[in-house]
Amino acid sequence: MPRRLLSAAAACTLLLGLAACGEGGDGPVTTPPPSIDISGSSDGGGDDGAASDGGGDDASPSAAPEVPAPDPADYPGMDENTPEGAEQAFRYYMVLMIWGYQTGNVEGMESREIGSCKTCAENRRIILDNSEAGLYWSATSIEDVGVVHYDSEEFDFEVGYIFVLGEHEEPNLETGELELEPATRYTTAAVMDWVDGAWKVVSVRVTAEAG
Repeated sequence: MPRRLLSAAAACTLLLGLAACGEGGDGPVTTPPPSIDISGSSDGGGDDGAASDGGGDDASPSAAPEVPAPDPADYPGMDENTPEGAEQAFRYYMVLMIWGYQTGNVEGMESREIGSCKTCAENRRIILDNSEAGLYWSATSIEDVGVVHYDSEEFDFEVGYIFVLGEHEEPNLETGELELEPATRYTTAAVMDWVDGAWKVVSVRVTAEAG
């Protein structure tokens, strides 16, 4: 488990608590195809980059940046039992996770995942540990690139989401100092199940492009 989760040091990186190259994780996850058509972003009318780019740049290891919570209205239909609903629900979950690293808040994440999601639980643990130590990411942004859907025989739905995480600072847990992370493009894949009238994240896999 890496200490700094969104490092762009290599394409095969451990990210969000899950091995991006197929080791570990929460169980069966469909591996994204080698090429993905990203010609059309399916952002449901949301405002790219607006969900997680608030606050200022003067973050410090002792105080969380003032980043507004992601707005559910930017993810229309995410509570509908449709493929588009699953797509929007996963996009919202990823923004909640990144917002959690910025603020220490994990309640939104927890409400949108199933209890057996190991990756989810590990990220919440790290976020809370960071928060207790007064360590937070600086404000950043998410730029949508595209979404792809996968057929699944075992789960209700599998979705891939491609985005660029903007330049930001992350705390080095060994020194407590903030270090700059460059903008990096990520491809994610998630298993989603429709549970009790809402989409829940079952498992997440993330890969980063080589820096």
